[in-house]
Amino acid sequence: MRENREELAKLVTLEMGKLIGESQGKVELSADILDYNAENAEKFLEPEKLKTKMGDAVVVSEPLGVLFCVEPWNFPYYQLARVAGPGLMVGNTLIVKHAPNVPQCALAFEKLFLDAGAPIGAYTNVFLSNEQSARAIADPRIKGVALTGSERAGAAVAAEAGQALKKSTMELGGSDAFIVLDDADMDTAVKWGVWGRMNNTGQCCVAAKRFILHEKSADPFFDRFKKELQNLVPGDPTDR
Repeated sequence: MRENREELAKLVTLEMGKLIGESQGKVELSADILDYNAENAEKFLEPEKLKTKMGDAVVVSEPLGVLFCVEPWNFPYYQLARVAGPGLMVGNTLIVKHAPNVPQCALAFEKLFLDAGAPIGAYTNVFLSNEQSARAIADPRIKGVALTGSERAGAAVAAEAGQALKKSTMELGGSDAFIVLDDADMDTAVKWGVWGRMNNTGQCCVAAKRFILHEKSADPFFDRFKKELQNLVPGDPTDR
């Protein structure tokens, strides 16, 4: 990923619209996530002995088998690295349905594993419809399901996984509160309020979505926040 940072970043900016500097940073971060899991997996997966009053008890981490992963478009490599790193290191194989509007990023990430010498099938990208995804989840060869996305998508996938008695993990969108109290430093509040709302062009699951303002700070914050947003200039995201 680091060797191909520029090309990988261009695909993110082209398909998702992320500012090119942020795209390059996310390529680096994704590589760091993969490194972190590779370097620490042996320690993370060591059997953990439990203190018990009777007998011996040990917690052992073992692979489930084939995992089916549904991932979103707003962080096209980062979200993939977060499931691929721990999933592969524990011994699972992954079948991944990425968001349909970042197909080149999806193919590029799969190619990284093949170029690095991973066995064919360790990480497989698939282009599936929602209906096909439901059939995949029901397939007895799929042993677990992971999703990052909207509450609507999570409800559908979790229901399908539950019906098939498959283990599942859901990371769903939030409604994060940005709270400005009466003693807040207004320069700091406005600066981070704008960043919290517009980071990643506003497409971030932990973006500031609700602004809760003390009555003393409400008008000053709102006026300055509005002016800062008006100063933002839409443009070519490939232009640093």
